[in-house]
Amino acid sequence: MTYEYEGKTEKEAIEKAASELGLEKDQFDVEILESQKKSLFKNGYVKIRVHTVDSQNQVSSEFDGKISDSVSRAVVSNPMPQDEFEQKLVDFTKTVVEKMGYEVAVEIMFREDRKIGIKLTSSSSSILIGRKGKNLDALQLIVNIYAGHLGREDVRVILDTENYRIRREESLVRLAYVTADKVRQKKTSMLLEPMNPFERRLIHTTLNDIADVETKSEGDGLYKQVRVIYKGVR
Repeated sequence: MTYEYEGKTEKEAIEKAASELGLEKDQFDVEILESQKKSLFKNGYVKIRVHTVDSQNQVSSEFDGKISDSVSRAVVSNPMPQDEFEQKLVDFTKTVVEKMGYEVAVEIMFREDRKIGIKLTSSSSSILIGRKGKNLDALQLIVNIYAGHLGREDVRVILDTENYRIRREESLVRLAYVTADKVRQKKTSMLLEPMNPFERRLIHTTLNDIADVETKSEGDGLYKQVRVIYKGVR
């Protein structure tokens, strides 16, 4: 699988990739996509593409097969809006992105009970995603507020582009299992990077059934950190 990361230096981008994928630096290959050296008027900038080969084999056999199961989701056969509510969501999302200055195509990605996915296709996807998905999260919040104004507070809207959500979920589930392995081996605890509520919940849920490991959120504000703790067998 391939992923893309950015940093002020090549080292920073690689460290970010290792942290988010839950892998050691020698467990993936790196391709430099863009590089800009720091100057008097410009900050340094490096964009890399990370290639992982069968990276799930880096996780202990106890967790084999669980990663893909945790992020499976049915894709709709008809991406066109099926009712007035879906049409208004699509139109609103497209209008907001275009007013931001970016061209975009919008369609329905999936339909589940009290949940609907919207797919954005744009040449500016990396900007719409933002650092660690924060731009996409903000846009998703706006669309969910709009859904509430339409009287559908019961429906959660998920926005995605370039399969970022799926890739992010896969990397977080993998990170959760790898971290669980590490804390069990060292009989200690590890603090993960700051995450939004959905991402933290994914970590908690992924490790919830592991008897000798527990998790808790630490910090204040929206982006808290999850601590994975070895508690032993009781």
